[in-house]
Amino acid sequence: MTRGPAKPGTVYLVGAGPGDPDLLTLRAARLIATADVLVYDNLVAPAILDLAAAGAERIYAGKRRGNHALPQEELNLLLVELARAGKRVLRLKGGDPYTFGRGGEEVETLHDHGIPFEVVPGVTAAAGVASYTGIPLTHRDYSQACVFVTGHLKDGSMDLDWVGLARRRQTVVIYMGLHGLSTLCEKMIEHGLPPEWPAAIVQQGTTPHQRTVTGTLATLPELALAAHLKAPTLIIIGEVVKLHDKLAWFEGGARTA
Repeated sequence: MTRGPAKPGTVYLVGAGPGDPDLLTLRAARLIATADVLVYDNLVAPAILDLAAAGAERIYAGKRRGNHALPQEELNLLLVELARAGKRVLRLKGGDPYTFGRGGEEVETLHDHGIPFEVVPGVTAAAGVASYTGIPLTHRDYSQACVFVTGHLKDGSMDLDWVGLARRRQTVVIYMGLHGLSTLCEKMIEHGLPPEWPAAIVQQGTTPHQRTVTGTLATLPELALAAHLKAPTLIIIGEVVKLHDKLAWFEGGARTA
């Protein structure tokens, strides 16, 4: 069954994927083309916005480190106001709306105000970057579990379950961890992983600007600094990183040590 175009007075939380427009779902592309207004974040690629109708209104609501274009509470209410005005509202988020995208908070507000909504999943950054860098998230020889965490620094520290993260036979994926990379690697070593444990950081994964830096917990912070990486990035820790050289297919210039 194929669902129809966007409906007036409804909000659609749509995952835009990790960057490559070809990774959009068919449902996402159909809704983008029929929406009256697009409320989009910082991680949505311009090529995806270009799929919108010529007359569609665009509202930027992105969040960069230390600079939020629109506070989350105000954004939630904006979606309510637009829907009540009879608009077909597309809330477009990088990756997947329910994976570190605050989609749950936005949907709660819509529900509380009686606004109809639909959530369209997207390829989350971990899945997209893993595929495009040749670093499987799981592998029978190396990893039987995968953990996603957010690496935002708070008051100069990371409040994470280090004992649970610093385990062998699993892959740890850290979103938004560039500025806390040194702390992250130090804590993983402190809680039991060896300094030579494989680790990688990927900038702008799945896009033509993708850059992958591989190393170890001991070397990765220095390598990333030398590479002058900029957000958005994704960090992958685990023995699966060793497969990058063999399985990478998308980029040509990976840096290793």
